[in-house]
Amino acid sequence: MTTTATPPSTTTAAGEASPHEVVRELATRAQSASRRLALLQRAEKDAALLALADAIDAASEQIVAANHEDLARGEAEGFAESMLDRLRLDADRVAAVADALRDVAALADPVGEVVRGSTLANGLQIRQVRVPMGVIGMIYEARPNVTVDAAGLALKSGNAVILRGGSAAASTNAALVAVMRDALEGEGLPADAVQLLEGGHDVVTALMTARGLVDLLIPRGGAGLIQAVVTGSTVPVIETGSGNCHVYVDAAADLDKALAITLNAKTHRPSVCNAAESLLVHREIADRFLPAALAALAEKGVLLHGDSATRERAGDVEVDEASEVHYDTEFHGLEMSVAVVDDIDAALEHVRRYSTKHSEAIVTEDRAAARRWMAEVDAAAVLVNASTRFTDGGEFGFGAEIGISTQKLHARGPMALPELTSTKWIVEGDGQVR
Repeated sequence: MTTTATPPSTTTAAGEASPHEVVRELATRAQSASRRLALLQRAEKDAALLALADAIDAASEQIVAANHEDLARGEAEGFAESMLDRLRLDADRVAAVADALRDVAALADPVGEVVRGSTLANGLQIRQVRVPMGVIGMIYEARPNVTVDAAGLALKSGNAVILRGGSAAASTNAALVAVMRDALEGEGLPADAVQLLEGGHDVVTALMTARGLVDLLIPRGGAGLIQAVVTGSTVPVIETGSGNCHVYVDAAADLDKALAITLNAKTHRPSVCNAAESLLVHREIADRFLPAALAALAEKGVLLHGDSATRERAGDVEVDEASEVHYDTEFHGLEMSVAVVDDIDAALEHVRRYSTKHSEAIVTEDRAAARRWMAEVDAAAVLVNASTRFTDGGEFGFGAEIGISTQKLHARGPMALPELTSTKWIVEGDGQVR
């Protein structure tokens, strides 16, 4: 793996550049690169994305070797298995990361899309068109795939990106960024379209306060990281939320569907934000559903926390007594809270109280109950008879995603290419004056 285009050093030892100077240098270089990217045609961007994918495939062994360094360090530091799973890259996952870039290349280019427009009575032709944001900063934790997804989506939408991944993935991120920068230069594009910001909390603070240099900041990770960025930034932020997601099994549920959905939502990949963390069961079907559901979850290794009504129906399955903390927790692992509710009103109230407004699912054959769930649940994604695991840019057909927004401004839900653009008004006239 060549490293001729490695990112500029961001060391901030005494006598060297301050954190703000480091960020200013990277952002200035990113601004220059973004101006070049904004003028690219779709064919040029797609060719670059395919080149990046091929380069990552070719460097798979080196990337996996770098990832092994991070995993070994994480194991030595006692990382939880859920965190190691988010960090881990093997050959298949590297191939999937590269394929995600190819998927992005196949998507429509949002830049230049006309959002709306008209010809006014005075003959002025006006239209609102999508344009790149400019420079996007990403602050995220131990998910090396985000490094590539963010770079690919930024490139396709004509943006430069400054990446600040967690220290747990330092070796992997450095390897991935070096490969992508080399590939960009090979395509005749500025390597500074993708940059890696290294250093401690001081450089993160400098990035968060680089207003005027960085156009948009996107945090992706746990609730603590997201809130720190939201509350500490002067750069505009799109908040990607944590996922305390629920599956509610209604009185009118098909219990076979409910069991399959519950197991998938909890155990398919428990470390991710769209995994279900809490199961709510209508009291009318609790006797029929809970014994089988709890046994199936326990067989998958799920540690269960339930209210008294749940524990009464647990049989031989061990279910700990649930507390407020359990219902309020995003576990990121094989752990789940369970509650029996009297009716859909109680389920809705439980969700209102504990939900992080990410993804909320109901299982029911009652269309009136489904309509109430869709209308009354306040979340980025509301699902009926489907697993919460479908809240995902790839599953929605968007290609790779840069995050899942739980806020209500500009972007909500899986954020793909359109959410990484702004708009500007184009006004064409023939000498009109006001």
